[in-house]
Amino acid sequence: MGTTDKSPASDAEAHVRRLWRHRGAAPPSPRRGPRPQLALDAVLDAAVALADAEGLAGVSTRAVAARVGVSAMGLYPYVGSKEQLVALMQDHASVMPAWDDAGPALADDVEAWALRLFDLHVAHPWLAEVPWAQASGGPQEQDWLERLLAVLERHGIAPPRRAAVVTALYATVRASAQTAAAYRGMADGEAAAWRERAAATRRLVPDLTERYPRSTSLPPVADDWREAPREGVRQTVRLLCRGLEADGGA
Repeated sequence: MGTTDKSPASDAEAHVRRLWRHRGAAPPSPRRGPRPQLALDAVLDAAVALADAEGLAGVSTRAVAARVGVSAMGLYPYVGSKEQLVALMQDHASVMPAWDDAGPALADDVEAWALRLFDLHVAHPWLAEVPWAQASGGPQEQDWLERLLAVLERHGIAPPRRAAVVTALYATVRASAQTAAAYRGMADGEAAAWRERAAATRRLVPDLTERYPRSTSLPPVADDWREAPREGVRQTVRLLCRGLEADGGA
């Protein structure tokens, strides 16, 4: 039997090798015995499809292993622990599409970035279930951050401001996409029940508008409430960029 180094350092290195396997890092392989027979990309395709269908709650090494035809123990050499599997899934699902710079305005470029990241999170709602503090550290997620920072640099946003802008944009996109995914998952009956509760509230609390004049008169962000999260991202980007430009990017 071959021996395997199980130290934390070797485990971390193996995981980083898997994450960066398409960017020059050699993925780990057993020192002795048969070489892996599955492609890691195929394993992650199956895991992402499972998460898209059932959320992270439906993802386990056993469930993923069943989809690719191996045992749970047999999956470990490919993905490592459950936490490492989720990180690999995050990065695998986060491929950044190619697009040209939107135009000369800061808001155009930031909006193009934000709406593409929003669409990615709507396509894979489980991404927002993973705390932002647990970013995968992989190349695909790094591509998104690098692209945003390049936009801010090109438009003259000073380095001390960039971290705050990044935090605000990621938080807005992730939360809005989570809401959009929830809206899309609502059955017709759920939407009708929400409207009925709103009507009942107006009927049973006749002075509602006098009690809450600002919130009850707030105009909708979009004509179709299901599109409100995406439109909210777009308008938030515009507001943020106007503030940055008013400050001269300093």
